[in-house]
Amino acid sequence: MIQKLQRSESQKQIDHSNELKRSLIDFVYDAEGDLATALESFSAEQLSRWAKPNLAGLNRTELAVDMFLTEGSVGTKSVIDFFIQETATLSADEKTLLKGWQQGFNGLFVVRCVEASETAAESYTLMNWLTEKQYQVCPTDEQSCDLLARMSVGEIVMTRLLPIGETGWMLSGPLTLLGKLGKPKLAVAIGNFKKWFPHHLYGDAPGLKAAAWDSVRQQYEDFVELFGGEQVTMSGHELNKKFQRYQEKAAETQMAAAGIDSSKSLKENVQKAGISEEEIDDAMAALGEESAAAKTLMESPKAMKMVMPKASLPDEFRSAVAVTVFVHPRWGQTLRKDYASFEAAIAASDDTPETQETIDRFTQKYLEDEQVNAHVWHSIVDVYAKPLEASLQRVLNNPDFRIERDLDDAIARYDKPLEPTLPESASVPVHLHNLFQEAIAAVGKAEKPKKGKKKAKKKSGFG
Repeated sequence: MIQKLQRSESQKQIDHSNELKRSLIDFVYDAEGDLATALESFSAEQLSRWAKPNLAGLNRTELAVDMFLTEGSVGTKSVIDFFIQETATLSADEKTLLKGWQQGFNGLFVVRCVEASETAAESYTLMNWLTEKQYQVCPTDEQSCDLLARMSVGEIVMTRLLPIGETGWMLSGPLTLLGKLGKPKLAVAIGNFKKWFPHHLYGDAPGLKAAAWDSVRQQYEDFVELFGGEQVTMSGHELNKKFQRYQEKAAETQMAAAGIDSSKSLKENVQKAGISEEEIDDAMAALGEESAAAKTLMESPKAMKMVMPKASLPDEFRSAVAVTVFVHPRWGQTLRKDYASFEAAIAASDDTPETQETIDRFTQKYLEDEQVNAHVWHSIVDVYAKPLEASLQRVLNNPDFRIERDLDDAIARYDKPLEPTLPESASVPVHLHNLFQEAIAAVGKAEKPKKGKKKAKKKSGFG
Protein backbone atom coordinates (compact mmCIF):
# COMPACT_ATOMS: atom_id res chain seq x y z
CA MET A 1 0.00 0.00 0.00
CA ILE A 2 2.81 2.40 0.95
CA GLN A 3 4.65 1.55 -2.30
CA LYS A 4 1.53 2.30 -4.35
CA LEU A 5 1.13 5.66 -2.62
CA GLN A 6 4.78 6.48 -3.32
CA ARG A 7 4.34 5.60 -6.99
CA SER A 8 1.18 7.71 -7.15
CA GLU A 9 3.01 10.72 -5.70
CA SER A 10 5.90 10.16 -8.10
CA GLN A 11 3.50 10.06 -11.06
CA LYS A 12 1.87 13.31 -9.91
CA GLN A 13 5.32 14.89 -9.79
CA ILE A 14 6.10 13.67 -13.32
CA ASP A 15 2.75 14.89 -14.65
CA HIS A 16 3.28 18.31 -13.10
CA SER A 17 6.84 18.48 -14.48
CA ASN A 18 5.48 17.60 -17.93
CA GLU A 19 2.94 20.42 -17.78
CA LEU A 20 5.55 22.91 -16.61
CA LYS A 21 7.98 21.90 -19.33
CA ARG A 22 5.30 22.20 -22.03
CA SER A 23 4.65 25.75 -20.82
CA LEU A 24 8.38 26.51 -21.07
CA ILE A 25 8.56 25.04 -24.60
CA ASP A 26 5.53 27.06 -25.74
CA PHE A 27 7.07 30.20 -24.24
CA VAL A 28 10.28 29.69 -26.23
CA TYR A 29 8.53 28.81 -29.51
CA ASP A 30 6.17 31.80 -29.24
CA ALA A 31 8.97 34.24 -28.42
CA GLU A 32 10.18 36.97 -30.75
CA GLY A 33 13.12 39.34 -30.70
CA ASP A 34 16.25 38.50 -28.72
CA LEU A 35 14.97 35.15 -27.40
CA ALA A 36 14.11 33.92 -30.90
CA THR A 37 17.52 35.06 -32.18
CA ALA A 38 19.27 33.29 -29.30
CA LEU A 39 17.39 30.04 -30.04
CA GLU A 40 18.33 30.22 -33.73
CA SER A 41 22.01 30.84 -32.93
CA PHE A 42 22.17 28.10 -30.28
CA SER A 43 20.48 25.54 -32.56
CA ALA A 44 22.77 26.36 -35.48
CA GLU A 45 25.85 25.83 -33.31
CA GLN A 46 24.63 22.43 -32.08
CA LEU A 47 23.54 21.22 -35.53
CA SER A 48 26.96 22.16 -36.93
CA ARG A 49 28.74 20.20 -34.19
CA TRP A 50 26.53 17.16 -34.77
CA ALA A 51 27.34 17.05 -38.49
CA LYS A 52 30.85 15.55 -38.04
CA PRO A 53 30.51 12.74 -37.03
CA ASN A 54 26.88 12.70 -38.03
CA LEU A 55 24.45 12.45 -35.12
CA ALA A 56 21.68 10.38 -36.67
CA GLY A 57 18.71 8.42 -35.39
CA LEU A 58 16.83 11.20 -33.60
CA ASN A 59 15.25 14.59 -34.16
CA ARG A 60 18.28 16.87 -33.85
CA THR A 61 16.26 20.08 -33.96
CA GLU A 62 14.09 18.83 -31.09
CA LEU A 63 17.22 17.94 -29.12
CA ALA A 64 18.75 21.40 -29.73
CA VAL A 65 15.58 23.09 -28.47
CA ASP A 66 15.48 20.82 -25.41
CA MET A 67 19.06 21.78 -24.56
CA PHE A 68 18.33 25.46 -25.17
CA LEU A 69 15.58 25.40 -22.53
CA THR A 70 18.06 24.70 -19.74
CA GLU A 71 21.38 25.91 -21.20
CA GLY A 72 20.45 28.84 -23.43
CA SER A 73 20.68 32.49 -22.50
CA VAL A 74 19.42 35.86 -23.67
CA GLY A 75 22.23 38.30 -23.04
CA THR A 76 23.34 37.65 -19.47
CA LYS A 77 20.04 36.05 -18.42
CA SER A 78 19.28 32.32 -18.71
CA VAL A 79 16.20 31.18 -20.63
CA ILE A 80 14.72 29.78 -17.41
CA ASP A 81 15.26 33.05 -15.52
CA PHE A 82 13.70 34.89 -18.46
CA PHE A 83 10.68 32.53 -18.33
CA ILE A 84 10.30 32.97 -14.56
CA GLN A 85 10.45 36.74 -14.93
CA GLU A 86 7.79 36.76 -17.63
CA THR A 87 5.40 34.22 -15.99
CA ALA A 88 3.69 35.73 -12.97
CA THR A 89 1.56 32.66 -12.15
CA LEU A 90 4.47 30.40 -11.12
CA SER A 91 4.52 29.14 -7.54
CA ALA A 92 7.66 29.09 -5.39
CA ASP A 93 7.93 25.29 -5.83
CA GLU A 94 7.66 25.63 -9.60
CA LYS A 95 10.41 28.24 -9.65
CA THR A 96 12.63 25.93 -7.59
CA LEU A 97 11.91 23.02 -9.95
CA LEU A 98 12.73 25.15 -12.99
CA LYS A 99 16.01 26.41 -11.54
CA GLY A 100 16.93 22.81 -10.73
CA TRP A 101 16.63 21.94 -14.42
CA GLN A 102 19.73 24.03 -15.05
CA GLN A 103 21.61 21.06 -13.50
CA GLY A 104 20.32 18.80 -16.28
CA PHE A 105 22.84 17.10 -18.56
CA ASN A 106 23.32 14.88 -21.59
CA GLY A 107 24.75 11.44 -20.97
CA LEU A 108 25.50 8.02 -22.40
CA PHE A 109 23.79 5.53 -20.08
CA VAL A 110 23.35 1.80 -19.67
CA VAL A 111 20.05 0.44 -18.35
CA ARG A 112 20.75 -1.39 -15.09
CA CYS A 113 17.19 -2.11 -13.96
CA VAL A 114 13.61 -1.70 -15.22
CA GLU A 115 10.84 -1.34 -12.68
CA ALA A 116 7.50 -2.05 -14.37
CA SER A 117 3.85 -2.35 -13.49
CA GLU A 118 1.46 -4.73 -15.21
CA THR A 119 1.02 -2.38 -18.16
CA ALA A 120 4.18 -0.30 -18.60
CA ALA A 121 7.65 0.63 -17.33
CA GLU A 122 7.42 3.08 -14.46
CA SER A 123 11.08 3.82 -13.82
CA TYR A 124 14.59 2.87 -14.84
CA THR A 125 17.93 2.67 -13.10
CA LEU A 126 20.48 4.19 -15.49
CA MET A 127 24.26 4.37 -15.08
CA ASN A 128 26.20 7.15 -16.79
CA TRP A 129 29.01 5.29 -18.58
CA LEU A 130 31.31 8.32 -18.40
CA THR A 131 31.15 8.74 -14.62
CA GLU A 132 29.65 5.47 -13.28
CA LYS A 133 26.97 7.45 -11.42
CA GLN A 134 23.51 5.85 -11.15
CA TYR A 135 20.11 7.52 -11.44
CA GLN A 136 16.51 6.55 -10.78
CA VAL A 137 14.74 7.89 -13.87
CA CYS A 138 11.09 8.25 -14.89
CA PRO A 139 9.89 8.50 -18.51
CA THR A 140 7.74 11.42 -19.68
CA ASP A 141 5.19 11.87 -22.43
CA GLU A 142 7.98 13.10 -24.75
CA GLN A 143 9.26 9.56 -25.36
CA SER A 144 7.33 7.10 -27.52
CA CYS A 145 5.97 3.89 -26.00
CA ASP A 146 7.77 1.87 -28.68
CA LEU A 147 11.18 3.24 -27.66
CA LEU A 148 10.48 2.83 -23.96
CA ALA A 149 9.44 -0.78 -24.52
CA ARG A 150 12.90 -1.49 -25.96
CA MET A 151 14.77 -0.06 -22.95
CA SER A 152 15.70 -3.39 -21.44
CA VAL A 153 18.59 -4.18 -19.10
CA GLY A 154 21.95 -3.74 -20.87
CA GLU A 155 20.65 -1.27 -23.49
CA ILE A 156 22.92 1.72 -24.15
CA VAL A 157 20.89 4.94 -24.18
CA MET A 158 21.88 8.46 -25.17
CA THR A 159 19.53 10.97 -23.58
CA ARG A 160 19.13 13.98 -21.28
CA LEU A 161 18.18 13.93 -17.61
CA LEU A 162 16.51 16.69 -15.60
CA PRO A 163 16.20 16.59 -11.80
CA ILE A 164 12.80 16.33 -10.11
CA GLY A 165 12.56 16.41 -6.36
CA GLU A 166 15.56 15.67 -4.16
CA THR A 167 16.70 12.36 -5.69
CA GLY A 168 14.55 11.70 -8.77
CA TRP A 169 15.25 12.41 -12.43
CA MET A 170 13.20 12.41 -15.61
CA LEU A 171 14.03 11.76 -19.25
CA SER A 172 14.04 14.98 -21.26
CA GLY A 173 13.57 15.36 -24.99
CA PRO A 174 14.38 12.71 -27.59
CA LEU A 175 16.40 9.62 -26.73
CA THR A 176 18.50 7.29 -28.84
CA LEU A 177 18.80 3.56 -28.20
CA LEU A 178 22.16 2.23 -29.39
CA GLY A 179 21.65 -1.44 -28.55
CA LYS A 180 23.52 -3.78 -26.23
CA LEU A 181 26.99 -2.83 -27.41
CA GLY A 182 30.19 -4.79 -27.08
CA LYS A 183 33.24 -2.95 -25.76
CA PRO A 184 34.68 -1.86 -29.15
CA LYS A 185 31.40 -0.27 -30.29
CA LEU A 186 30.80 1.19 -26.83
CA ALA A 187 34.23 2.85 -26.99
CA VAL A 188 33.28 4.37 -30.37
CA ALA A 189 29.96 5.59 -28.93
CA ILE A 190 31.80 7.28 -26.05
CA GLY A 191 34.23 8.91 -28.49
CA ASN A 192 31.34 10.25 -30.57
CA PHE A 193 29.56 11.50 -27.46
CA LYS A 194 32.67 13.50 -26.49
CA LYS A 195 32.61 15.19 -29.91
CA TRP A 196 28.85 15.83 -29.94
CA PHE A 197 28.54 17.07 -26.36
CA PRO A 198 31.98 18.33 -25.23
CA HIS A 199 30.51 20.60 -22.56
CA HIS A 200 28.58 17.68 -21.05
CA LEU A 201 31.64 15.49 -20.61
CA TYR A 202 31.60 14.48 -16.91
CA GLY A 203 28.65 16.90 -16.63
CA ASP A 204 27.40 15.18 -13.48
CA ALA A 205 30.85 14.81 -11.87
CA PRO A 206 32.58 18.19 -11.37
CA GLY A 207 35.48 16.47 -9.58
CA LEU A 208 36.29 14.30 -12.61
CA LYS A 209 36.04 17.29 -14.94
CA ALA A 210 38.36 19.36 -12.73
CA ALA A 211 40.88 16.50 -12.56
CA ALA A 212 40.84 16.18 -16.36
CA TRP A 213 41.49 19.92 -16.81
CA ASP A 214 44.25 19.77 -14.18
CA SER A 215 45.94 17.01 -16.21
CA VAL A 216 45.97 19.26 -19.30
CA ARG A 217 47.55 22.09 -17.30
CA GLN A 218 50.16 19.70 -15.85
CA GLN A 219 51.00 18.39 -19.34
CA TYR A 220 51.51 21.98 -20.46
CA GLU A 221 53.85 22.76 -17.55
CA ASP A 222 55.85 19.55 -18.11
CA PHE A 223 56.16 20.32 -21.83
CA VAL A 224 57.34 23.91 -21.32
CA GLU A 225 59.87 22.78 -18.69
CA LEU A 226 61.38 20.14 -20.98
CA PHE A 227 61.11 21.90 -24.37
CA GLY A 228 61.71 25.45 -23.16
CA GLY A 229 58.68 27.16 -24.68
CA GLU A 230 55.03 27.08 -25.76
CA GLN A 231 55.95 26.66 -29.43
CA VAL A 232 58.81 24.53 -30.74
CA THR A 233 59.89 23.26 -34.15
CA MET A 234 62.27 20.37 -34.75
CA SER A 235 62.65 17.25 -36.86
CA GLY A 236 60.14 14.46 -36.29
CA HIS A 237 62.95 12.11 -35.23
CA GLU A 238 64.28 14.50 -32.60
CA LEU A 239 60.79 15.43 -31.42
CA ASN A 240 59.87 11.77 -30.98
CA LYS A 241 62.88 11.17 -28.71
CA LYS A 242 62.07 14.24 -26.64
CA PHE A 243 58.40 13.36 -26.61
CA GLN A 244 59.17 10.01 -24.97
CA ARG A 245 61.20 11.74 -22.27
CA TYR A 246 58.32 14.18 -21.79
CA GLN A 247 55.88 11.27 -21.35
CA GLU A 248 58.15 9.60 -18.80
CA LYS A 249 58.47 12.83 -16.83
CA ALA A 250 54.69 13.32 -16.90
CA ALA A 251 54.20 9.77 -15.60
CA GLU A 252 56.73 10.35 -12.81
CA THR A 253 54.95 13.59 -11.86
CA GLN A 254 51.63 11.73 -11.66
CA MET A 255 53.14 8.97 -9.53
CA ALA A 256 54.80 11.48 -7.22
CA ALA A 257 51.44 13.22 -6.76
CA ALA A 258 50.00 9.82 -5.80
CA GLY A 259 52.81 9.26 -3.27
CA ILE A 260 54.68 6.68 -5.37
CA ASP A 261 58.47 6.81 -5.66
CA SER A 262 59.35 5.70 -9.19
CA SER A 263 63.00 5.10 -8.18
CA LYS A 264 61.93 2.30 -5.82
CA SER A 265 60.64 -1.16 -6.53
CA LEU A 266 56.96 -2.09 -6.44
CA LYS A 267 57.67 -4.04 -3.24
CA GLU A 268 59.14 -1.00 -1.50
CA ASN A 269 56.17 1.13 -2.54
CA VAL A 270 53.71 -1.51 -1.35
CA GLN A 271 55.50 -1.78 2.01
CA LYS A 272 55.40 2.00 2.33
CA ALA A 273 51.61 1.74 1.97
CA GLY A 274 51.53 -0.40 5.13
CA ILE A 275 51.45 -3.93 3.71
CA SER A 276 53.83 -6.29 5.48
CA GLU A 277 56.46 -8.49 3.80
CA GLU A 278 54.62 -11.60 5.05
CA GLU A 279 51.42 -10.45 3.31
CA ILE A 280 53.37 -9.83 0.11
CA ASP A 281 54.95 -13.31 0.28
CA ASP A 282 51.55 -14.91 0.87
CA ALA A 283 50.16 -13.12 -2.18
CA MET A 284 53.14 -14.26 -4.28
CA ALA A 285 52.74 -17.88 -3.13
CA ALA A 286 49.07 -17.83 -4.16
CA LEU A 287 50.17 -17.22 -7.77
CA GLY A 288 51.76 -20.68 -8.00
CA GLU A 289 53.90 -21.05 -11.11
CA GLU A 290 53.66 -17.32 -11.81
CA SER A 291 55.20 -16.41 -8.44
CA ALA A 292 58.82 -16.36 -9.63
CA ALA A 293 58.11 -13.83 -12.39
CA ALA A 294 55.91 -11.78 -10.07
CA LYS A 295 58.63 -11.74 -7.40
CA THR A 296 61.18 -10.48 -9.93
CA LEU A 297 58.80 -7.73 -11.01
CA MET A 298 58.04 -6.77 -7.42
CA GLU A 299 61.69 -6.55 -6.36
CA SER A 300 63.17 -4.93 -9.47
CA PRO A 301 63.96 -1.21 -9.08
CA LYS A 302 63.20 -0.88 -12.80
CA ALA A 303 59.66 -2.19 -12.42
CA MET A 304 58.04 1.22 -12.26
CA LYS A 305 59.67 2.13 -15.57
CA MET A 306 58.73 -1.24 -17.08
CA VAL A 307 55.03 -0.80 -16.52
CA MET A 308 54.96 2.64 -18.12
CA PRO A 309 53.60 2.37 -21.69
CA LYS A 310 56.03 3.53 -24.37
CA ALA A 311 54.86 6.68 -26.09
CA SER A 312 55.73 7.79 -29.59
CA LEU A 313 54.48 10.16 -32.24
CA PRO A 314 52.36 8.91 -35.15
CA ASP A 315 54.37 7.80 -38.18
CA GLU A 316 53.40 10.87 -40.23
CA PHE A 317 55.15 13.12 -37.69
CA ARG A 318 58.12 10.88 -36.86
CA SER A 319 59.29 10.94 -40.47
CA ALA A 320 58.63 14.66 -41.04
CA VAL A 321 61.50 17.05 -41.74
CA ALA A 322 60.03 19.63 -39.36
CA VAL A 323 57.19 19.41 -36.84
CA THR A 324 55.85 22.41 -34.93
CA VAL A 325 54.10 21.92 -31.59
CA PHE A 326 51.79 24.56 -30.11
CA VAL A 327 50.92 24.01 -26.44
CA HIS A 328 48.48 25.75 -24.10
CA PRO A 329 47.28 25.00 -20.53
CA ARG A 330 43.69 24.59 -21.76
CA TRP A 331 43.81 24.03 -25.51
CA GLY A 332 46.37 21.25 -25.07
CA GLN A 333 48.82 20.34 -27.86
CA THR A 334 48.55 20.88 -31.61
CA LEU A 335 51.11 19.33 -33.99
CA ARG A 336 51.70 20.63 -37.52
CA LYS A 337 54.21 19.33 -40.04
CA ASP A 338 53.43 22.10 -42.55
CA TYR A 339 53.81 25.16 -40.31
CA ALA A 340 57.52 25.66 -41.08
CA SER A 341 56.65 26.05 -44.77
CA PHE A 342 53.73 28.36 -43.95
CA GLU A 343 55.96 30.49 -41.73
CA ALA A 344 58.70 30.66 -44.37
CA ALA A 345 56.19 31.96 -46.92
CA ILE A 346 54.76 34.53 -44.50
CA ALA A 347 58.20 35.72 -43.44
CA ALA A 348 59.45 36.08 -47.03
CA SER A 349 60.31 39.68 -47.89
CA ASP A 350 59.06 39.45 -51.49
CA ASP A 351 55.41 40.16 -52.30
CA THR A 352 55.16 38.32 -55.61
CA PRO A 353 51.91 36.71 -56.82
CA GLU A 354 53.53 33.29 -56.35
CA THR A 355 54.31 33.99 -52.67
CA GLN A 356 50.83 35.41 -52.08
CA GLU A 357 49.30 32.33 -53.66
CA THR A 358 51.34 30.08 -51.37
CA ILE A 359 50.34 32.04 -48.26
CA ASP A 360 46.68 32.07 -49.29
CA ARG A 361 46.72 28.32 -49.88
CA PHE A 362 47.96 27.77 -46.31
CA THR A 363 45.52 30.33 -44.91
CA GLN A 364 42.59 28.55 -46.56
CA LYS A 365 43.85 25.19 -45.33
CA TYR A 366 44.24 26.44 -41.76
CA LEU A 367 40.73 27.90 -41.81
CA GLU A 368 39.23 24.59 -42.93
CA ASP A 369 41.36 22.20 -40.86
CA GLU A 370 39.54 21.45 -37.58
CA GLN A 371 42.87 20.65 -35.88
CA VAL A 372 43.97 24.28 -36.24
CA ASN A 373 42.16 25.79 -33.28
CA ALA A 374 41.67 29.39 -32.14
CA HIS A 375 44.81 29.25 -29.98
CA VAL A 376 46.98 28.33 -32.99
CA TRP A 377 45.47 31.16 -35.02
CA HIS A 378 46.11 33.72 -32.30
CA SER A 379 49.67 32.41 -31.82
CA ILE A 380 50.43 32.98 -35.52
CA VAL A 381 48.71 36.37 -35.57
CA ASP A 382 50.80 37.53 -32.61
CA VAL A 383 53.87 37.31 -34.87
CA TYR A 384 52.56 37.78 -38.42
CA ALA A 385 49.48 40.00 -38.08
CA LYS A 386 50.03 42.18 -41.17
CA PRO A 387 50.75 39.50 -43.82
CA LEU A 388 47.96 37.33 -42.40
CA GLU A 389 45.49 40.21 -42.50
CA ALA A 390 46.32 40.78 -46.17
CA SER A 391 45.96 37.06 -46.90
CA LEU A 392 42.62 36.82 -45.10
CA GLN A 393 41.35 39.83 -47.04
CA ARG A 394 42.08 37.95 -50.26
CA VAL A 395 40.86 34.50 -49.10
CA LEU A 396 37.65 35.89 -47.60
CA ASN A 397 37.20 38.34 -50.47
CA ASN A 398 36.79 41.15 -47.95
CA PRO A 399 39.14 44.14 -48.35
CA ASP A 400 37.68 45.70 -45.18
CA PHE A 401 38.73 42.73 -43.00
CA ARG A 402 40.70 43.82 -39.92
CA ILE A 403 42.47 41.09 -38.04
CA GLU A 404 42.13 42.59 -34.55
CA ARG A 405 38.41 43.15 -34.99
CA ASP A 406 37.28 40.34 -37.30
CA LEU A 407 39.51 37.29 -36.72
CA ASP A 408 37.31 35.53 -34.17
CA ASP A 409 34.21 35.98 -36.30
CA ALA A 410 36.06 34.61 -39.33
CA ILE A 411 37.32 31.43 -37.65
CA ALA A 412 33.93 30.92 -35.94
CA ARG A 413 32.33 30.81 -39.40
CA TYR A 414 34.58 27.84 -40.10
CA ASP A 415 33.08 25.98 -37.10
CA LYS A 416 36.05 26.61 -34.82
CA PRO A 417 35.08 27.08 -31.16
CA LEU A 418 36.44 30.22 -29.55
CA GLU A 419 36.62 28.58 -26.13
CA PRO A 420 38.57 25.35 -25.49
CA THR A 421 36.90 22.00 -24.91
CA LEU A 422 38.64 19.22 -23.02
CA PRO A 423 41.51 17.99 -25.27
CA GLU A 424 41.96 14.34 -26.22
CA SER A 425 45.19 14.32 -24.21
CA ALA A 426 43.32 14.90 -20.93
CA SER A 427 43.36 12.10 -18.39
CA VAL A 428 40.29 9.87 -18.19
CA PRO A 429 38.76 7.92 -15.29
CA VAL A 430 40.28 4.48 -14.74
CA HIS A 431 37.13 2.64 -15.84
CA LEU A 432 37.16 4.45 -19.21
CA HIS A 433 40.88 3.83 -19.69
CA ASN A 434 40.31 0.11 -19.05
CA LEU A 435 37.36 0.06 -21.44
CA PHE A 436 39.41 1.63 -24.25
CA GLN A 437 42.29 -0.81 -23.68
CA GLU A 438 39.91 -3.79 -23.71
CA ALA A 439 38.23 -2.45 -26.86
CA ILE A 440 41.59 -2.18 -28.65
CA ALA A 441 42.53 -5.68 -27.54
CA ALA A 442 39.17 -7.04 -28.73
CA VAL A 443 39.55 -5.42 -32.14
CA GLY A 444 43.11 -6.73 -32.47
CA LYS A 445 42.00 -10.23 -31.54
CA ALA A 446 39.12 -10.14 -34.02
CA GLU A 447 41.41 -8.98 -36.84
CA LYS A 448 44.16 -11.55 -36.14
CA PRO A 449 44.11 -14.05 -39.02
CA LYS A 450 43.69 -17.72 -38.20
CA LYS A 451 46.41 -20.16 -39.26
CA GLY A 452 45.94 -21.41 -42.78
CA LYS A 453 43.42 -18.71 -43.66
CA LYS A 454 43.94 -15.65 -45.77
CA LYS A 455 43.95 -12.42 -43.80
CA ALA A 456 40.77 -10.46 -44.36
CA LYS A 457 40.95 -6.91 -45.58
CA LYS A 458 41.13 -4.56 -42.62
CA LYS A 459 38.03 -2.48 -42.06
CA SER A 460 38.14 1.14 -40.98
CA GLY A 461 36.96 1.94 -37.46
CA PHE A 462 35.68 -0.43 -34.78
CA GLY A 463 33.12 -3.21 -35.05
